[in-house]
Amino acid sequence: MQEIINRIEQSGLITIELNQLLSNRARVAFDLKDWLYEGLILREKDFREGLASHDWSQYRNAYVCVHCSADAIVPIWAYMLVAGYLQGVATEVFFSSTEEAENMITQREISNLDSSEYNDQRVIVKGCSNLKTPEAAYMAITMKLQPVVKSLMFGEACSTVPVFKRK
Repeated sequence: MQEIINRIEQSGLITIELNQLLSNRARVAFDLKDWLYEGLILREKDFREGLASHDWSQYRNAYVCVHCSADAIVPIWAYMLVAGYLQGVATEVFFSSTEEAENMITQREISNLDSSEYNDQRVIVKGCSNLKTPEAAYMAITMKLQPVVKSLMFGEACSTVPVFKRK
């Protein structure tokens, strides 16, 4: 009986699963529409009282995305008050939707990645995952690794799409 040889393992390919590189810290939305009177008006007294009695512990160590999804005029100071309550509780606060914040977090985390271990390597960025990976992550990892890798591919070791190959 002949021994089975794992050619993929012997190929020296490095597979990157983006979800393993990215923070799994919670992302939480804080929508000011929920604080508006009749969905239209921000009443200062009610707003301040609501903020003072709100359970801020639910945002502990999370990325918080503050926005207003209602078509309402929200005074700037309202966002400042929310940020003040989140100070020291949340890991970071964004004035954005959760999707926009996810893109910013992803790009920052990938730009901070140490790419030296990928110097002159053949790298595959895994395409399938149980978790949704933002498209921005694939662009950011390409920008980060292309200057240092020998080749960059997308997919699985058995079926890749070439993205870059150094000449």
